[in-house]
Amino acid sequence: MKKDTIQIDYKKYGSITELSEDYQKLWKAALEARKYSHSPYSNFTVGAAIELENGEIITGTNQENASFPAGLCAERTAMYRAGIQAPNKKFKRIAIVATRRGEEALASAPPCGGCRQVMLEFEKRHQQGFEILFTDADDNFILIDKPTDLFPFSFVF
Repeated sequence: MKKDTIQIDYKKYGSITELSEDYQKLWKAALEARKYSHSPYSNFTVGAAIELENGEIITGTNQENASFPAGLCAERTAMYRAGIQAPNKKFKRIAIVATRRGEEALASAPPCGGCRQVMLEFEKRHQQGFEILFTDADDNFILIDKPTDLFPFSFVF
């Protein structure tokens, strides 16, 4: 048996104002998109915004369904929308914002396993990674360099 270690490097910021204007613009787009979340069951509103290589921003929100597995996360709705609207444009970065309905405080919002797998598919499709920005449980802004950093062991067909 051989034991290995995986280490993930990431950046942590105490405030969105510590990031460049490009990140702040993307964050605001995700925050705005969150208003259109359909989340009557969890009251957990999530918005995602993707900046494409040409500077265009495409957003998505979580969409819940009474049959819970039928819903989709904000990251996936944004990525699939980008895949339809701009199929040949590479992703530069994605921002993910979450709050409880009626609250302004940010919630921890790392991508779920399903979203990480879809991110990896787009990384493979575009042959390049893209940054992922979200908040942690301590209200820090976490910036990951690329999907493979978040999900080193993924499903491969």
